[in-house]
Amino acid sequence: MGMLEIDGQRYLDGRASNPNELGWMRGSPPPADKCITFESDAFLDFPQLRWSLSHMRELVPTVNVWRGPGGPTLLDRSDKTAEIDALTFADANGRMRRFDEALYDTYTDGIVVLHHGRIVYERYFGALEPHLPHALHSVTKSYAGTLAAALMHDGVLDDSKVLAHYLPELRGSAFEDATLRHVMDMQTGLDYSEEYTDKHSSFWTHARACGWRPRPVGYEGPQTLCDYLCTMRKKGAHGESRNYKTVNTDALAWVMTRVTGRSFEQLLHERLWGPLGCEEDGYVFVDPAGTAMAGAGLSATARDLARFGELMRREGEWNGKQLIPASFVADVQSGGGPSKGYEGTQGYAYRSQWWVTHDELGALLGRGMHGQLLYVAPKADMVVARLASHPVPSSNGNIPITLPMMLKLGRTLSA
Repeated sequence: MGMLEIDGQRYLDGRASNPNELGWMRGSPPPADKCITFESDAFLDFPQLRWSLSHMRELVPTVNVWRGPGGPTLLDRSDKTAEIDALTFADANGRMRRFDEALYDTYTDGIVVLHHGRIVYERYFGALEPHLPHALHSVTKSYAGTLAAALMHDGVLDDSKVLAHYLPELRGSAFEDATLRHVMDMQTGLDYSEEYTDKHSSFWTHARACGWRPRPVGYEGPQTLCDYLCTMRKKGAHGESRNYKTVNTDALAWVMTRVTGRSFEQLLHERLWGPLGCEEDGYVFVDPAGTAMAGAGLSATARDLARFGELMRREGEWNGKQLIPASFVADVQSGGGPSKGYEGTQGYAYRSQWWVTHDELGALLGRGMHGQLLYVAPKADMVVARLASHPVPSSNGNIPITLPMMLKLGRTLSA
């Protein structure tokens, strides 16, 4: 079998780890050694996750994000598959690569490229199909930040208000005196570790409270997402630095749902999924109380993710309607200060739950662990939705390939 070395570790490569070839969840019932279950706590291990990320609602409780009663908004096509597959580029280490081979080397499950709003490239691998939602992980944050900005524009929220103004339950926690702007821009001082490879880190304690990971025998920790948020303690002052922490987004979503009386999934439907004319329903992980995990819980198809990116490229306009304020997109593009706490982001700004590259294409990024990417490049009139199941949770394994790959694609399409 083909192997690939990443960060000093050897893994089955993108072809050899194909979940269809490995036989995961095949059979009636699947053999015990090919069965992926939530209870085993191995569904996010490699190579099992190459099946799991396309089938999350079969493993954890979810709630639907309705696409609405109408037909989907059609995306025109102008196929450039052969041209794009043949592109060559140098990765961050100077190694020359072909575009199509780089998809395997980044464990891509699905990719859609839009240029001027038309699909110029679309491919699927392994367990993913065009109609199947795939885990977006932290790209969910960009949806949450966009919803919050729309509510601020409407005067429903004020980003200068502290969270305890909206949520008295957070008095006594680290969030008590954090403003909405602090949580939107990851400027909170929290005792929370965003360490994906340590199953004892705050990130995974948070996940167990949400019901996203199994709870050990005798578990006596927080029972719900909101319970967990109330346990947050301070480490430093708010506003002093940017440190990427998923828990901020869940606190932001709690505020949105309290003020509007609408759940996160309802807001997604009403503000984005329905108006965008998405092709398929999405879904979000929910905790035992039915609260959606807005920091990392959304699943969507590649095409519907691309529609969201295209909305940002169009500065919030969609079919003649302003779905989100153009001023919000401009504010995100202006960016904030550099961020800490998430690999591969040196020199990036972070604003309203979006990464701001300030690169030559003016790219904005939604990013998630195991290789999820929404790349919005206004200066190239390009949007790329890339779904993946990379063995390394952080971006270290794929960003040295992915970002040079996106730059070459944008330069080529805009030439």
